[in-house]
Parts: sequence; C-alpha cells; structure tokens
Amino acid sequence: MADPEQQPWQGNLKSLLMPARGLALSTDYTYRNQVRLVKGGYEYFEVLVDMINRATRTIHLQTYIYEDDITGRHVTNSLKEAAARGVQVFMLVDAYASRALGTEFAAEMQKAGIRFRTFEPFFRRRNFYFGRRLHHKIVVCDERYSLVGGVNISDRYNDLPDEPAWLDWALFSEGEVSFELYKVCLEMWFRSYKKAKAVLEATAVPQFPLNWNCAVKIRRTDWVRQHNQVSRSYIEMFNRAEHHLIMMASYFLPGRVIRRNLKNAAKRGVEVSLILAAISDVPMSKYAERYIYRWMIRNNIRIYEYPRCVLHAKLSTYDARWVTIGSYNVNNISAYASVELNLDVQDDQFASQVDLRLQRIMETECQPITMDQLSRYNLLQKFLQWWSYEVYRFVVYIFTFYFRQRERRSSQ
Repeated sequence: MADPEQQPWQGNLKSLLMPARGLALSTDYTYRNQVRLVKGGYEYFEVLVDMINRATRTIHLQTYIYEDDITGRHVTNSLKEAAARGVQVFMLVDAYASRALGTEFAAEMQKAGIRFRTFEPFFRRRNFYFGRRLHHKIVVCDERYSLVGGVNISDRYNDLPDEPAWLDWALFSEGEVSFELYKVCLEMWFRSYKKAKAVLEATAVPQFPLNWNCAVKIRRTDWVRQHNQVSRSYIEMFNRAEHHLIMMASYFLPGRVIRRNLKNAAKRGVEVSLILAAISDVPMSKYAERYIYRWMIRNNIRIYEYPRCVLHAKLSTYDARWVTIGSYNVNNISAYASVELNLDVQDDQFASQVDLRLQRIMETECQPITMDQLSRYNLLQKFLQWWSYEVYRFVVYIFTFYFRQRERRSSQ
C-alpha cells in the first residue's frame, strides 16, 4: 500500500496556485482518497446520476460525446434539477463530436440555468475538423466526488433493452484527487488564469479523513499546453513491470516509442497481455490494428480479442500494484491531437481487484489470437489490413506534424 504520510494534505490554498501560468496542479500522488472501479453501462450512469442528485454546490461535466438521446436526456434532466435547486452546473463538450446537439440544446441549457459551451478546434465543418479534440470524460461534484474514464454520454455506452453497452470503465473517487480534478475543470472552462484563480480562491478546500490512504494522481496529455504525462505513465509501466502487465485498449495503434518499450518488457520476461476489440465501431482502425498482430506475437505479446460487443475501454495494470484508467487511447491521435486525462492508482488492494477482473475476462470472455489464426486471412483481408495501416499512418503524420516537430525541438 502507498504511504499516506509521504504527501500530507496541507490545506494551504497558496500552495495550490501558480502565479504566472495557471492553476498549479499536483504532478505527484494525492493520498487522502477512496476509489472504486465502475463498469460502463447501467452501473456507470447509476453512479453518475446519483452524484448529480446529491450535489449541493458545483457540478463540472466535461466530455467528448454528448447526445440528446434516451441516456443523454436522462442525464440532462438530472442536471436541470440540480441547477433548479441552486447548484452551479458547468457543461463543456467537444464541438465536433457533440455537434448534433445544436443551438436549440444550448439555449435549453441556458434557460435551465446551466452554463454550457463547446470546446472548439481551430477549424471545423460538419464532417471535418482541424485542431485538438476535447477527448477526456470528467465529472466532478462538490469538489470532492469524481468520475473519470472512457464513457461518453450516449445510448451506445448505456445498457438499454436488447442493446448492451459498449465495454468501458471509469474510476469513482472521493478525496484529494477530486479537488485536483476540479482545478482541471476550472482551467478548461474559463480559459483564463485570472478568472479560474478568482473562483478557486473563493472555494473552501475540502478536508478528508487521515485514514484514507489510496494514492491517485492525474495524468494529462495536451501537446498545445506541453502535457505528455499519460504516455509517460505507460512507459513507466513497461519499464517497472516485473511479472506481468495487462492492457485493455480500444483503437490500439501504438507509436514507435510505445512499441519499443512494450517489446523490451516482453523481451526481459514480463508476461504482456493485450485485451483488444474483436468488434470495432471504426472498421478501418481494426484492420490497421490487426496488421501489427504478427509483430506482437513474434515479440511474445499475447493478444485476446473481446467479441461480445464493441470494446471502448482504456484500462491497464501491472504486477497487481498499479492501474491507469481514463480517456487515452494508445495511438498517436491521443498522443498528439487530443486533450486526454487518465488517473493513475498506486494501491495494492485496488490493483489486485482490477487484475483479477481483467484475468477473468481474458479467460472466460475472450478469444486468444495465434499465428495460425492469422495465417488463415485471405489475400484481400491481408491487403485491407496493410492498406488501412498505411492510410492511418499517413493521416496521423499529416495531422500531427506540427506537434511532433514541437516535441523534437523541446527535447534538443
């Protein structure tokens, strides 16, 4: 278990503020926390709505996809009720992924007393955008409760009659990390250090029991703001794992650095297992992903495909000691073109629970992939896999060229 005395909670607001560039966010673990893993679908939305219904001061909801469907309307009604009883409600959604909401939805939110706006890329049209995506999924209530994961607000992520949810996960947290997430939300919402600082200074710093001792830290990726923490978390996992690591990942197309570290972990004897999608909502991505299966198997990386529904999860663990969960897909789009957020949890008890759950899914719900199976693909399938992989590489290269050049300059 993590030592709770290594990072005591001081309750000193001045230490939480950065005088020049923005709100100072902890880059290390917070310790006064309680956490639990929440499965997407009915369980997730039950927790989310309960958080909203219990909120008394503030609600920040920031997400990539928000749809005005059965699930979205259920969440919207709860947010409206919260605003009606005096809770300050802030909604920030990605302008491109949530473009179907339209101006009428925004007007409806404003009328209900909900502060609503969209995260705009540099340039967009109905079927095209250029610039960053707000891809993280965060909900923070009363500066002390939070949900972070990969679940969007849409019927696809909920359990409906005859239509199970896509497989996904989130982390429910109560404690110091939720206050840190509140600061992230303020930064994203106000886009102004001065305004965010004024709000934070007027916010009472929550106090949490001294016997809470779950270590959790925020990891962000946003190349415009020079955050690259999630990628580093994955590289640390590959380097620190001694026995085994398990990654449950959607849209798994790792870049050169991640692949090298993944290969090195397997080479030194770490049992590396990947739980990947058998069914994808982006067929081209799945074709491209399968193109690198041979490379993975040749390097002693085990592959398990999950066939029951679309796998949308982003959840990894190693040695039953550590877990990362959030919005970050292991590919260059997340690394260079999206605003992402994960939470790292260093806690033996929690990590053991996650490890056992993933092991059970691998053993009872997945299909292991072998080289013999890959040899059965016909010529057309092999061509589509190669073509999809090359197209993906080209598109990502074009759209992330600026960010990669910036990375090279900063490393010199």
